Amino acid sequence: MVDLSKLTTEQRNPTTMNLDQMSALEIATTMNREDSNVVKGVQEVLPEIARTIERSAEALRNGGRIIYTGAGTSGRLGLLDAVECPPTFGVSYDTVIGLIAGGENAFIKAVEGAEDHAEEGVQDLKKINCNAKDMVIGIAASGRTPYVIGALEYAKTLGCHTAAIACNKHSKVGKAAEIAIEPDNGPEVLTGSTRLKSGTSQKMILNMISTGSMILNGKAYQNLMVDVKQSNEKLISRAENIIMEATGCTREEAEQARLSSGGMVKTAIVMILLNCTKEEAETRLNQAGGFVRKTLEQK
Repeated sequence: MVDLSKLTTEQRNPTTMNLDQMSALEIATTMNREDSNVVKGVQEVLPEIARTIERSAEALRNGGRIIYTGAGTSGRLGLLDAVECPPTFGVSYDTVIGLIAGGENAFIKAVEGAEDHAEEGVQDLKKINCNAKDMVIGIAASGRTPYVIGALEYAKTLGCHTAAIACNKHSKVGKAAEIAIEPDNGPEVLTGSTRLKSGTSQKMILNMISTGSMILNGKAYQNLMVDVKQSNEKLISRAENIIMEATGCTREEAEQARLSSGGMVKTAIVMILLNCTKEEAETRLNQAGGFVRKTLEQK
């Protein structure tokens, strides 16, 4: 029998012992109060998060991928973060990958026992041809999930940089990784329900890792998304709004630049600000490594 009794995520929360007697407003108020501990917990591990962002950005620059591996809620959060990257940052669906114990079907329906097999974590990495260029990030609220530990240990044998996100200090997954991100959020409002504060902290950290690594690779100008994909009317409007914000041009000018650039927001911005052709803008951007600010600062 696995002993979970010493894990923070499994402890009873002394402030919610009468949870079953609370009104709806009292439940919401209590959960909101407890969620404030998540922000504090994440704040304490910002140096580890920053190191993970740097390693992830390095992997992308070198042609590698960010690979999340997890089970249950943790696995679903990894998948969620991964699938949001292509529309936000204009990358392919192979750039950030989410793996979940039990396969993709486990995203919508729990696959009981899948997380208990370390070899499955290894096999899932092999299926996507994990290699030394990749950054592998294990996610496990408990910090003891065999599926995640197996994946991390295998990734290290390949020469991958690795990180682990757990919500218990000195976790097994943390020890299996190069970087251990272990926020202390305190016990859950509902004992052992790690989809609550643990899940919230994991989502916050994943937001930082994916967003930060993309920014460090030129996917932002100022605080604007300059590689946004335009797959629907809303995103077309957003792209034109970004061009307008970055350049101060009119809607008509933004639309014309977007169309002339082939839908490449970065290119459109450079075309307007440097008053140059699409080809010139693309050349300048390539010389600056895809960074708009560096492009504009070039002599």
